[in-house]
Amino acid sequence: MTIRSFVLRQGRMTAGQERAFSDYWPSWGIDITAETNLNSRAIFGDDRELVLEIGFGNGESFLDMAEAAPEKGFIGIEVHRPGVGHALLGIAERGLTNVRLICHDAAVVVRDHMADDTLSRVQIYFPDPWPKARHHKRRIIQKPFTDLLYRKLRTGGELHCATDWENYAEWMQEVFANESKWVNLGGSDGFAPRPEWRPLTKFEQRGLNKGHGVWDLRYQANKMES
Repeated sequence: MTIRSFVLRQGRMTAGQERAFSDYWPSWGIDITAETNLNSRAIFGDDRELVLEIGFGNGESFLDMAEAAPEKGFIGIEVHRPGVGHALLGIAERGLTNVRLICHDAAVVVRDHMADDTLSRVQIYFPDPWPKARHHKRRIIQKPFTDLLYRKLRTGGELHCATDWENYAEWMQEVFANESKWVNLGGSDGFAPRPEWRPLTKFEQRGLNKGHGVWDLRYQANKMES
C-alpha cells in the first residue's frame, strides 16, 4: 500500500507552537520508531476504547471530543507541525490526559504500528478532496486503505468520514459499495446525520452558512463476514 494523500505545506510555526513541542511533546506526543506498538495498554495503561482521528487539522474539534469522553483514549495523527503544536497547546490548556498525538504518515502508522482489532472508531473528517480527476488516486479513502482500517477495528467498530465535497462523498460511497464486511449506518441515501459527538468545526459552520453541503458516512466493521 503506497497511499500518499498529503503534501507537506508546513507554514510558519508560531513561537507558542514551537514552545509547545519543547514543553509538551514528551508528555503527549508519540515518536514513531521500529518498536512502536500502539495499543491501549501501552499508551494509557489500561484497556479503554481507542479512537483514532487521521488528519485532525489544528485539533480543536478533536480535543472537544476527547474532553467530552474522558473514559476513552484519543490518538490523533497529523503531518502538519503547526496544527500539532496548536493541539499540544490545547491539551495543556484543557488539562486533558486521554490524548496522544502523532506527527507521521498515517498509512505507515496504521499499517506497521497498530495491531489488528485495536480501534473502536476511526475518524477521517474533511480530508483533502484532491478535486482534479488526475489527482483522485491521492485520496485517502481508497479500498486498500479502508481494508487496512477494517483489520484494525474491533468487531462492531466504526469508520466515520465527513466531507464537504459532494463528488468525494459519492467517491466514498463507491469505495464501500458491495462490501459485505461493512455495514452502512446511514439512511436510505447512504448518508448519516452528523452524530452529536462530532462537533461542528468553524470551517464547516462557515460553509453551512453559505449553503454548502456536508456529508457524513458511517460504516461499522462486520467481522462476522471475515
